[in-house]
Amino acid sequence: MKRAVLFLITVYASVPVILYLFPWILGHVIFAHFLRFPYFLDLGRPEDVLNHTCNFYLNTEDGVSVGVWHTLPASQWEDAPGKSPEWYRETLGDGRPVFIYLHGNGATRAMNHRVELVKILSAAGYHVLSLDYRGFGDSTGEPSEAGMTSDALYLYHWVKKQSRGGPVCLWGHSLGTGVATNTAVKVQEQGSVVDALILEAPFTTIGEVVANHPVTKMYMFLPGFESLLWSILEKNNIVFANDKNLKTLTSPLLVLHSKDDDIVPYNMGLKLYQISLQTKKEYNTDVPVEMISYSANLGFSHNSIYLDPNLSNVIGKFLQNLRQ
Repeated sequence: MKRAVLFLITVYASVPVILYLFPWILGHVIFAHFLRFPYFLDLGRPEDVLNHTCNFYLNTEDGVSVGVWHTLPASQWEDAPGKSPEWYRETLGDGRPVFIYLHGNGATRAMNHRVELVKILSAAGYHVLSLDYRGFGDSTGEPSEAGMTSDALYLYHWVKKQSRGGPVCLWGHSLGTGVATNTAVKVQEQGSVVDALILEAPFTTIGEVVANHPVTKMYMFLPGFESLLWSILEKNNIVFANDKNLKTLTSPLLVLHSKDDDIVPYNMGLKLYQISLQTKKEYNTDVPVEMISYSANLGFSHNSIYLDPNLSNVIGKFLQNLRQ
């Protein structure tokens, strides 16, 4: 018994030391890109989990190739069988809204809750492009905040060119919300505005999510641990500051957050919504800024907002407001 207790104490005490000596470990934990769920699935064959979908790759920069799935809207389903990637690309110019789906940490674009959301958006009549950032899935390279943002920005401009002026929306979930707002800021700095942002289970900053994690809370009472944590994030250049980004973004915004979210606290999503309302007021814009809150009784938690039977109507109404 004494040996077991001593072992547990040693393991507990070693964590801060290991993080101090090997700060890159925290980045790997945040991205969790090494978890390539679902295993044994060929990402080059999206038809194994998702119909009416074409797989392709984009070279976002030298040495970096990212995998993307393009899922068609319902209106194109009958025409899709046997069609080439070029045909799929041409359909992006049909005027229908295009969603670029930016997933959260870990796993791939084939993860079940991601696929189920894509099915809903596709059935509702939208194109969906699901991106695996560098280092995720079958994409090459190593993930970083700057690199993941660069991948999303490249895809956004690529889609914009193909869509011939049709609306292109960024949908970010969890960690992907940080990629989405970073990308929107880059677009705005380039003199344009993203057509719409949908943030599902968004956080204020990634550091606050890490600090709120149950494992991290076990160490917060240790002198200097919190400052060590922020120092490591700074060394890794990992910030994902949604709160700061939304203070300048003037894109239409929809926030989706469940009150029983056990990964990103609901109050973070609420705070971002309030920041965006203030930004709208300061910039004197009339763009829609909305938030849908889900009762804890529904059990949607962090990954299951796609279970909302009214979700397609929520999205449809939001997009309709953009055209008014």
